[in-house]
Amino acid sequence: MARMLVERNYRSFRRTWVIIASGFFEPVFFLFAMGVGIGSLVGDVETEGRLVPYVVFVAPALLAASAMNGAVFDSTTNVFFKLKYAKLYDSVLATPLGPRDVALGEIAWALLRGLVYSAAFLAVAALAGAVTSPLALLAVPAATLIGWAFASIGMAATTYMRTWADFDYVQLAILPMFLFSATFFPLETYPAALQGVVQATPLFHGVAMVRDLMLGQVGPDLLVHVAYLVVLGLVGTAWTARRIERLLLR
Repeated sequence: MARMLVERNYRSFRRTWVIIASGFFEPVFFLFAMGVGIGSLVGDVETEGRLVPYVVFVAPALLAASAMNGAVFDSTTNVFFKLKYAKLYDSVLATPLGPRDVALGEIAWALLRGLVYSAAFLAVAALAGAVTSPLALLAVPAATLIGWAFASIGMAATTYMRTWADFDYVQLAILPMFLFSATFFPLETYPAALQGVVQATPLFHGVAMVRDLMLGQVGPDLLVHVAYLVVLGLVGTAWTARRIERLLLR
């Protein structure tokens, strides 16, 4: 039944597609500002024992960040409005849908939004010469996995928020991950004491997974990144379903 909520969201947002499309431009601007602009000053970067142009290094990270941003935005602000102000889910419960359908439907919609951002960004990255391997096509399903992990955790966190001011905490979590998850610099450039902290963040695993695929460097580490994000997605989905059920049926 969750697919019915996905269809409802699609019918609603197709009239405001410009707002959704606007979220795609931020990583594209970063790609050309950081990858092309700063990349011309930096030159080549060593990653996994291989020298690559800086734009090739940074593009996978921005793709992963695009999936994260699209999923988090939709699973937090939009869900909060529907839950606290529009009271949409109270109406949904008058239909055959239940609280767990609400959780799965909203997570699926946020995941689809992150998927659209990522696919569009991959096309732009290819045009910019930042794609060097046919395995880059697998970056799209990889971005879907990233979107699932962040959408489920983001929606679970939203169920605890009381006012719009609480969204400052979301930004406080997202911005450092965006800047310091080996997004713009190789992991080896961080102090040894911080490398373990960086590797513990979910975006690091998303960035490393997408980067391996776009560079065609597939190894055992890829399974670690996939497992980390799958576990995060499962935990987040179960947590969200329980919280939504508790809030709507209390």
